[in-house]
Amino acid sequence: MSNNGGKNGDSSGHKNGGARLHVASHTPWESKVGYSRAVRAGSMVFVSGTTATNEKGEIVSPSDPAEQARQALKNIEKALKGAGVALKDVVQTRIYVVDIDHWEEIGRVHAEFFKDIRPATSMIEVSSLVHPDMLVEIEAVAVAPEQSTQAQV
Repeated sequence: MSNNGGKNGDSSGHKNGGARLHVASHTPWESKVGYSRAVRAGSMVFVSGTTATNEKGEIVSPSDPAEQARQALKNIEKALKGAGVALKDVVQTRIYVVDIDHWEEIGRVHAEFFKDIRPATSMIEVSSLVHPDMLVEIEAVAVAPEQSTQAQV
């Protein structure tokens, strides 16, 4: 199953016998590295490390870590929707930053999206990301509510 909404189905089963749903954002890194923006397996949704890119794959706000976090979280929200879940279903995030001194402003943006959801999270300083203009990368894990577990897969 494939459509223009960015979803690419994979009919291969996994240990549970269910199908996997792949969600693509069509950035150049997905095909170069061989990964999906998100993968849904049963009720679990895993969103790959997501950066501040726009629809054209261009890096947004190269000198503003807060705006990059905001764009990355908007991109995550879109990927989650493609997998049949929403921000409210997120149980964990991981935030990778190139300068931990910006933790408060990045954290405030995270709270804009998750203050009532309160997933488990980590913020980790790394020496660099794949492009020098990238300052923030965020991963997410979500669990679909019971009623939507079979809706997408």
